[in-house]
Amino acid sequence: MPELSPRRRLLVLAICCMSLLIVSLDNTALNVALPSMQDDLHTDTSGLQWTIDAYTLVLASLLMLAGSTADRIGRKRVFVTGLAVFTVGSALCSVAPDQETLVVFRMVQAVGGSMLNPVAMSIITNTFTEPRERARAIGAWGAVVGLSMAAGPLVGGLLVEAVNWRAIFWVNLPVGAAALLLTLRHVPESRAPRARRPDPVGQLLVIALFGSSTYAIIEAPNAGPAAVLPFAAVAVAALLGLLVYEPRRAEPLIDLRFFRSAPFSGATVIAISAFAALGGFLFLSTLYLQNVRGLDALHAGLWMLPMAVPTFLCAPLSGRLVGSRGPRLPLVIAGLAMTASAVLFGAFEAQTSDAGLFAGYLLFGVGFGFVNAPITNTAVSGMPRAQAGVAAAVASTSRQLGQTLGVAVIGAVLAAGVGASAYRESFVAAARPGWWILAGCGLAVLVLGALTTGRWARRTADRAADRLSSPEVREAAKVSA
Repeated sequence: MPELSPRRRLLVLAICCMSLLIVSLDNTALNVALPSMQDDLHTDTSGLQWTIDAYTLVLASLLMLAGSTADRIGRKRVFVTGLAVFTVGSALCSVAPDQETLVVFRMVQAVGGSMLNPVAMSIITNTFTEPRERARAIGAWGAVVGLSMAAGPLVGGLLVEAVNWRAIFWVNLPVGAAALLLTLRHVPESRAPRARRPDPVGQLLVIALFGSSTYAIIEAPNAGPAAVLPFAAVAVAALLGLLVYEPRRAEPLIDLRFFRSAPFSGATVIAISAFAALGGFLFLSTLYLQNVRGLDALHAGLWMLPMAVPTFLCAPLSGRLVGSRGPRLPLVIAGLAMTASAVLFGAFEAQTSDAGLFAGYLLFGVGFGFVNAPITNTAVSGMPRAQAGVAAAVASTSRQLGQTLGVAVIGAVLAAGVGASAYRESFVAAARPGWWILAGCGLAVLVLGALTTGRWARRTADRAADRLSSPEVREAAKVSA
């Protein structure tokens, strides 16, 4: 990639953030619309889970393929394709006649989305090469997630009340078109110095693992053990297949040597835990506010502001802390705040009072605001720049996998405990195990954030990066030193 002026680098960052905005805004706005969709499409809790998880599942399955493909054939080319497919998928979702068709169109949308976030992060990583500058850029990237959380529920609530849930997908059309035109004009092409070969077997194993495990979790409360056990068996077999097959390839889809880096492994599990907490938190909150408290979509969106605003404000602060003091402090703050929030709901039923609900949302927003920047920075720092697309894709996959599992697990727990004849009366008690699961996710962020960010962890990252670098790259590094 040619050296860009500071102004051009900021423009590239803004374009990449636009892609993140439409993907994140789509998810947060759609959560507020779930009860409206449930009434209009006549679906149950399982149907709502699939509306969210069909998207995140396809996204998680294809992110690593998109990252490695972008490194191979060109990041700009893949990014442009992703914007086009995502925009077309959004248009299709807006005209879906039933829940099953909507799920299919959400999967089309996700194919495009899989080409956006990891590729955009790879573009940012290769544009901002100085560590402090890159940390600030990633902090701005994380702030966009906060912006989408702040704007998403409000935009979603306004659109649902003014038109209907279909209007949520219309927002993506002008933003996607603008991002597409700006990318074609201003983003330079870049690719890895050495192309990686495709890994179709590894890709199929990843799809089998994610798809089978998600189906087994979502359908378990309704279908029963006999129907889901075969899918669970497929998931286990796919996982074993990945562990056996991938190390034998010279250029695997998932390079397991990445996980010899304690910071990278920690960032992966932290991302799964944090975004599982986010997915479960939004799912429970939306259904509680609208189906139990009886709020309309707009007022439910307003109630989510105490969570969204701290996320928006804390994300850039987290990026600056990562740049100046490293990732440990932001991760510890994130873990403490997210755990405390879930404990308030699980142990003290904070949602039953306005003050408790406000405090729980505020704590979760602070925690989630601090967690995103250290995840991303830790995942890509220390890795060879030629592997930036794959490393960023693994981090993005962990996020989407976490959100998929959060909605699947929390939705299954809720469906198993809530009473069909007394939904409002049984909801709080049925949601309690889900809140304790989310508390466990926050605790995992806290513990792993403290354990995988010290000197020992950095030494493992250095050793892993040395193993990942080709002999040519290592020799070039010696010469430049």
